Amino acid sequence: MKIKNVFPFAAMLLAGFMGSCSNDQNPSLASGKLSTDHSSSLSSKPSSGALKVVNLGVSGAFVILSKSGITDVYKSSVTGDIGTSPITGAAIKLACDEVTGTIYTVDAAGPACAITDASRLTTAVGDMQTAYTDAAGRSNPNFLNLGAGNIGGKTLKAGLYKFTTAVVIPTNITISGSSTDVWIFQVAGTLTMSNAVKITLTGGAQAKNIFWQTSGAVTLGTTSHFEGTILSQTGINLQTGASINGRLLAQTAVSLEMNAVTQP
Repeated sequence: MKIKNVFPFAAMLLAGFMGSCSNDQNPSLASGKLSTDHSSSLSSKPSSGALKVVNLGVSGAFVILSKSGITDVYKSSVTGDIGTSPITGAAIKLACDEVTGTIYTVDAAGPACAITDASRLTTAVGDMQTAYTDAAGRSNPNFLNLGAGNIGGKTLKAGLYKFTTAVVIPTNITISGSSTDVWIFQVAGTLTMSNAVKITLTGGAQAKNIFWQTSGAVTLGTTSHFEGTILSQTGINLQTGASINGRLLAQTAVSLEMNAVTQP
């Protein structure tokens, strides 16, 4: 064999060897298709910065916002502004000494300390509905039907969670991530937290970056503790002694019973 032919032949062998190694290391690339193994996608953390917070607009200035009323069993402790619209202010049953913040109404009815500002409330409710639509419309979830809707005992990393059924939280859960991470939970049914169950934040995770969008009613059991903003198309019910570090934004009614509600 002539020397001038040796180098082209060696180059061909080397190229073939390298291509084989590459395919062995990444079978998905070798087949020309991305992996569809859902178990592996559930165990990996979503790429940083991929998920953006839900823009609450003016509704973000409220800790409780409802279209059809806020009921209460005295004495609750609410820190932040509250309001109802379009229903009359008479549908706000919280007393003035239960609210550290401003009570907004669409008319002069309601608590004696309330401020009438129908325009602000109309804007806030519109922004609440826009935020709900935004959260519900996020696509390409990182987690689909995690735990078949039972997320008790789990540690939840940042990402978009989609549930096509109801979600239950029968035991304590942890939401773990940094101060800039975002969590969005899309729930097609109801969301129910059992009595005395708690959500704990770790790693710097912040309630203001956690959003629970639910089509069905939300129920927080007695003495339970919740974290994050609830955007519900239906009612939000806090049973005796339940607390939340977050917001209650309901397109129907909010029901309180000696609860602690704190805006994040």
